[in-house]
Amino acid sequence: MSDVRHVLVLPDRDAAEEAAQALGDRFRLDEEPQLVRDALAGEDDAEDAQWLVVLRDTEERLDPKELDEFAAEWDGWREEP
Repeated sequence: MSDVRHVLVLPDRDAAEEAAQALGDRFRLDEEPQLVRDALAGEDDAEDAQWLVVLRDTEERLDPKELDEFAAEWDGWREEP
């Protein structure tokens, strides 16, 4: 079993919450994605925060290209490890 993680970067909390729910529906995840607020350097304002959706992929069955396309639906992207 590996500890592969995928990180999707999304522009705001609403997008991250919607994407996390849709991820479970589309990809049939074994566990719920984790949401993390990522404030931009030196910024305290919530308007300047990105949100991360972190997915564990222990079976390495998620296709990075499909995750790229999925994140783009919410104006986001997948971070390369």
